[in-house]
Amino acid sequence: TMRHSPCSKSSVTLMALALATSTLTLTSNSVANAFVVHPSLPSPSPLPSSLRIHRHRRHRHRHCNTNNNSLPPSLLNQNRSPPFSPSTSPSSSSSGITSGITSGSSSSRLGLSLDLTETLTAVSSLQIPISASTTTSPLSSIASISSILSTTTIIPLLPSFLINASLFTILKSKLNTMLTPEGFYHSLALGTLLWHTLGWQGWTTCVMYLLLGQLVTKVKFEEKEKMGIAEGRGGRRGPENVWGSAATGLLCAAASLQIHPSILTATAATTPSSFLGISYDLLILGYVSSLATKLADTFASEIGKAYGKTTFLITSFERVEPGTEGAVSAEGTAAAAVGGSLLPMYALGIGLLNGGWVAVGIATFAAFMATNAESWIGAVLQGKKGFEWMTNEVVNFLNTVI
Repeated sequence: TMRHSPCSKSSVTLMALALATSTLTLTSNSVANAFVVHPSLPSPSPLPSSLRIHRHRRHRHRHCNTNNNSLPPSLLNQNRSPPFSPSTSPSSSSSGITSGITSGSSSSRLGLSLDLTETLTAVSSLQIPISASTTTSPLSSIASISSILSTTTIIPLLPSFLINASLFTILKSKLNTMLTPEGFYHSLALGTLLWHTLGWQGWTTCVMYLLLGQLVTKVKFEEKEKMGIAEGRGGRRGPENVWGSAATGLLCAAASLQIHPSILTATAATTPSSFLGISYDLLILGYVSSLATKLADTFASEIGKAYGKTTFLITSFERVEPGTEGAVSAEGTAAAAVGGSLLPMYALGIGLLNGGWVAVGIATFAAFMATNAESWIGAVLQGKKGFEWMTNEVVNFLNTVI
């Protein structure tokens, strides 16, 4: 039919132009909101009769009747205003298309021009306005998630709390095997502050300490329990363990917040590049080293009690029973070196720690030396008369400070 009927070709062309124009109209809105229909919008106006293609009309146009009597009345009125005004025209190209079609001597082309005009007007009336205040773009939701996981901006305190509350709720059954009920809520507070100050990188570094420390505590736990040298409460951590292990790291994280790179970028002219003379990278190194120190101490203690064959006091090298305060062993000392290197390597891998392997070496060395210093403090001060306040948690805190 299209091969022998030019009017049918024109009708198909009209429909193609109408679809193209509607596509251009819709894509003028944002991609994310193009197909959202607000329920308060009025129903679109009905399509003109020119779009209702019936079989009898198609046959009528096949002969391309050019009598003036068949022309629509609107074309007989020479003073009729243009079909498009600047406020209703779908695009400037629509008028060009209309004028190109109407610039022929054939009245059939004039009829087709009217059909196209009515079609474009109808398409223009179908345009759906979108209110940005009543819709939410999926892209904006993704952007919100990306901002929460950002490593270049400070995460507000409320989103940090909501993230931790959600994660702690999901993992509550597992966390209850590692934390006491009080330790659970204290860890929630610690996690919120860490996400607020150091983002997900600092948060996961602390979580890695908890997981690895819990794992090494369970090594030969039943045997250590029979010997009376196992951790109390089945190895679960309470509030005193949470803050004794992480208070120093949290102080470093809070200090780094004062000179966060995002603040320096926004107010470079007025914000100092150091806090109390300590640079941002050095504060992050202190944060990682403090947790690495506590993990090295846990490795040395738990592996030494489980596998240490010969234990002796670090001050006098006198042989003592495993589990004695200030006691060290070759196995535990080697485990301290290994355990002290794990968190720095993890922090380097996720981009929290700057300085490359030099920073990893510094943090590992600091953790190893502080662990031995903690053994010395335990042998000299802990449990001695006048130092009853020197509990294991206080020693842990001093250990991380060193």
